[in-house]
Amino acid sequence: MIINSTGQGLPPLKVSCTDADCDHGLHCFKFLKRRSVPMAEGSCRYCGTKLVNWVRLHARALTDVVNTFSSLETELIRHHFWHKPIDEKADLHARRKGMLNLREAASRRIHASVGPANPTLDGRQTPMQGNILFLAQHATASCCRTCMEYWHAIPKGRELTNAEVAYFTELIMLYVARRMPHLPDGPEKIPRRRRGTSQD
Repeated sequence: MIINSTGQGLPPLKVSCTDADCDHGLHCFKFLKRRSVPMAEGSCRYCGTKLVNWVRLHARALTDVVNTFSSLETELIRHHFWHKPIDEKADLHARRKGMLNLREAASRRIHASVGPANPTLDGRQTPMQGNILFLAQHATASCCRTCMEYWHAIPKGRELTNAEVAYFTELIMLYVARRMPHLPDGPEKIPRRRRGTSQD
């Protein structure tokens, strides 16, 4: 049964950070409002299942990225973005960019959307579709400062360091490589459709 942010067992119309489907191994580890730290010992806020080793995750080691990604996928919201179909607009955008240009764009995106100490519209600054980088940010919990706080132990109220920006850029690019394994390094020439005929 899916538990949505209202506490009711009805499937939510949209997936949110506080949704869970504990019966199918998809949980929520976001801290409760009355807490200032993630749920103890990486336990689900609803069923208490302990799955996430926060000490290991908070080390932010790229050499341990397999564990990082497998841990992220146990949270319903992250799992959704690891497995949802890539929408046409995001696919075309990625192909027009290529891996090398996407890497530069990912770094700029992290700097602009979550890099400041107090980002504009924090919690709502990352759309849910239209760009592979948006999907990657949600999947890797680099979409807002709240998600970054409990998944990556980066406190709010200070700018990201260059090392942190580089870390999240790498996570994003590893996500892109996994979701679009045949994406070339360079851009692909894809004609843009006229407005109104399809996504462009």
